[in-house]
Amino acid sequence: MNNFLTVIKRNLSGEETWRYPGRLMICEGSRLVLEARFNRPDLLFMGVVWKSGDRFIETYYTDRWYNIYEIHDRDDDALKGWYCNISRPAVLEADDRLAYVDLALDLWVAADGTQTVLDEEEFAALALEQADRAKARQALEELQAYFAGNDAGGLR
Repeated sequence: MNNFLTVIKRNLSGEETWRYPGRLMICEGSRLVLEARFNRPDLLFMGVVWKSGDRFIETYYTDRWYNIYEIHDRDDDALKGWYCNISRPAVLEADDRLAYVDLALDLWVAADGTQTVLDEEEFAALALEQADRAKARQALEELQAYFAGNDAGGLR
């Protein structure tokens, strides 16, 4: 496998909505960890400024319904928080592409541990089968428990 991957975010219809490069750091079992840089203009989000060039340590799973972005400041590497996407399991489409289908539902965990669930209305509006909706909700609960310190079986 290549040391560099292109991450492809897809919507429920399978259409590409975002693409960016990342450097593969860990590939073990169903877990892939890569480092990427925020490639959009500066953005105020939940009281935190995400800056172009911020360092993201991104963890993807080929057997779990989420991915986790640990976000660090581009200037001093201070931890800003974790952005968790509820998604279908990641897929290695080729040696150099990692894709996931975003299911709209997200969890933001600030550096102080405060959790905020995002985009619940957008998630509710998706045309998902009940089984997929249940897997997505279960994934959110697993992440919430993990970040609350209850581990939920561990995310590693």
